[in-house]
Amino acid sequence: MKSVILSIAMVGAFVANQAQAADAKAAEALAQKSGCLACHGVEKKVVGPSYKDVATKYKGDKGAEAKLVAKVKAGGSGVWGPVPMPPHPQVKDEDIKTIVQWVLSL
Repeated sequence: MKSVILSIAMVGAFVANQAQAADAKAAEALAQKSGCLACHGVEKKVVGPSYKDVATKYKGDKGAEAKLVAKVKAGGSGVWGPVPMPPHPQVKDEDIKTIVQWVLSL
């Protein structure tokens, strides 16, 4: 009985990991489509900070998601240096939220 329960738990974990990987790929594709990857790399700084650096900076910050969604929408400067990030009013709010959640998960 224990082995059956363990097997079910392992299958559930595998399915959950597959879904998260698919969600991450979809979010990365959305970032590409929205033009985010022209200035940000996942691993390396391009014009703006790498997404991994952003995730590290905001780790544990409960208000990070809302803060970053607003910053992407309105633009900003000064947090990562003198180069400003332009506003992105053309990107849908729900798309920005999906991208920010993905970035924070890195």
